[in-house]
Amino acid sequence: MQWRALVLGLVLLRLGLHGVLWLVFGLGPSMGFYQRFPLSFGFQRLRAPDGPVSPALGPAGPSGPSWLQPPVPGAARGRRRAPRRPGPGMCGPAHWGYVLGGRGRGPDEYEKRYSGAFPPQLRAQMRDLARGMFVFGYDNYMAHAFPQDELNPIHCRGRGPDRGDPSNLNINDVLGNYSLTLVDALDTLAIMGNSSEFQKAVKLVINTVSFDKDSTVQVFEATIRVLGSLLSAHRIITDSKQPFGDMTIKDYDNELLHMAHDLAVRLLPAFENTKTGIPYPRVNLKTGVPPDSNNETCTAGAGSLLVEFGILSRLLGDSTFEWVARRAVKALWNLRSNDTGLLGNVVNIQTGHWVGKQSGLGAGLDSFYEYLLKSYILFGEKEDLEMFNAAYRSIQNYLRRGREACNEGEGDPPLYVNVNMFSGQLMNTWIDSLQAFFPGLQVLIGDVEDAICLHAFYYAIWKRYGALPERYNWQLQAPDVLFYPLRPELVESTYLLYQATKNPFYLHVGMDILQSLEKYTKVKCGYATLHHVIDKSKEDRMESFFLSETCKYLYLLFDEENPVHKSGTKYMFTTEGHIVSVDKHLRESPWKEFFSEDGGQDQEGKSVHRPKSPELKVINSSSNCNRVPDERRYSLPLKSIYMRQIDQMVGLI
Repeated sequence: MQWRALVLGLVLLRLGLHGVLWLVFGLGPSMGFYQRFPLSFGFQRLRAPDGPVSPALGPAGPSGPSWLQPPVPGAARGRRRAPRRPGPGMCGPAHWGYVLGGRGRGPDEYEKRYSGAFPPQLRAQMRDLARGMFVFGYDNYMAHAFPQDELNPIHCRGRGPDRGDPSNLNINDVLGNYSLTLVDALDTLAIMGNSSEFQKAVKLVINTVSFDKDSTVQVFEATIRVLGSLLSAHRIITDSKQPFGDMTIKDYDNELLHMAHDLAVRLLPAFENTKTGIPYPRVNLKTGVPPDSNNETCTAGAGSLLVEFGILSRLLGDSTFEWVARRAVKALWNLRSNDTGLLGNVVNIQTGHWVGKQSGLGAGLDSFYEYLLKSYILFGEKEDLEMFNAAYRSIQNYLRRGREACNEGEGDPPLYVNVNMFSGQLMNTWIDSLQAFFPGLQVLIGDVEDAICLHAFYYAIWKRYGALPERYNWQLQAPDVLFYPLRPELVESTYLLYQATKNPFYLHVGMDILQSLEKYTKVKCGYATLHHVIDKSKEDRMESFFLSETCKYLYLLFDEENPVHKSGTKYMFTTEGHIVSVDKHLRESPWKEFFSEDGGQDQEGKSVHRPKSPELKVINSSSNCNRVPDERRYSLPLKSIYMRQIDQMVGLI
């Protein structure tokens, strides 16, 4: 009997130790605030096939995740599923939890814990917290950093271009000595209804900001952050309906539009002396393209200028800006692989050779796809939609791994990976945080089911670290690049998914993100970049997109009565989160024939000729077969973010 008692005691002791570890290391119910809405995941390394991952990585063995396996040839060819009503088997703890090595939770438990109503009082509290976050960052910028470009929130001082080190592109590509954070935040002030501060900020920009500076900046960053914000604020000021309150400026004489024009003219030299029509990545605002300029640029940087340049052209009645941006898009599009239809991420602007052959949804490519769709939404040019349709089909065929449907079938939930643009074979096993924008883009085209599943993956990572690491290795289940610069992409997708579904789960996600930002990134004079998402060490930088995007999307998520949702006007957000009303005026193009490669007539009826987009052949393509244009048409997605509420959303992470 004694030995039985001893064995029983040892068993009980072991169970007790397991129980302690289960609670202490997050393998059980969360403590504190999250006891009400607990989400917990255990992450384990996914086993890969024997041998290192390479561009020619073959199929995974039985123990490897299906994300490592190449798509079955022809299985997804031309696939475009109609959006389906999510069902009880949807991706979530019951799916992602097991895939990522966790216990998973059943649909019933998830439904009970996460599909309940989000109380109006809590919603108002979160809205005010988001507004307070913006105000704290903005006020400290104005007090300690203006007129410099950015705020160093730890040491409470400003930051401008790094004149001592021109090679410091991380700083100099973005900071142009033009009060960047103030300019970038203008429309957030309006959306939050702060008319007095908006009017004050606009006057400051008009009176103090100049682009006649000896600053070498990245064309893409200057376009989306500065040009886009000036155009958005101009449209808000001149909107006869004034949905956000009285945002008019006394004696306003289109100064912001003139400033936008001045900046765009200074960016135009990037499009000159390039054999492909693809622009140089950088220009000096005073002297033009630097003599030692790099001939290599990323696809997103060169191909994501059409929204801002197109708006400017249509407001001015000058086709120049839209034409050069559209020419760049077409040049890149003509360089896609004949075999896969994919594009690479870095290209030589003189030769058209792909320097970077990685095709994915993150850095270097993300906003290129985004702007194909958003250009169509704004301008109504069918060619933009046709390009997006074809690109989305190639993405589904070659980048999407895992099972066919999110909520049914065998295998791992879907994930979008990085592949070689020519072969479609896996190049690495990481994703970057910028890819978290893609569920929001899928919402705009009505592919809500896939958006739900992909968003759940990024939120699972956020839940583990309280932030999104810049790069995450899904095979090793660990960050590859550990910093988090307050990026907005996950918040943006969360906001759009809530608008599409009205499911309170996304309010809980937003609350989780808000509290993480408050807990881990708030410092003496603002919010700081996380240098390391695990130990939560910080860098002394608050990028301008934190105020222009992250705070804005969080605020709108909780502000159901905002004019963005209630005014009856259709709005779209640029890739920098600047709001643009979608109206008939922007769809009127008196120079449409100018964009024809065969020329046309000008407004006086005279014959004109625009140079053709260069006919560049893809390097190393193994096939010269002709592409068949994708004739499918997706319904215009303007109303898709107001789709009827999806009644049952269970199994989300």
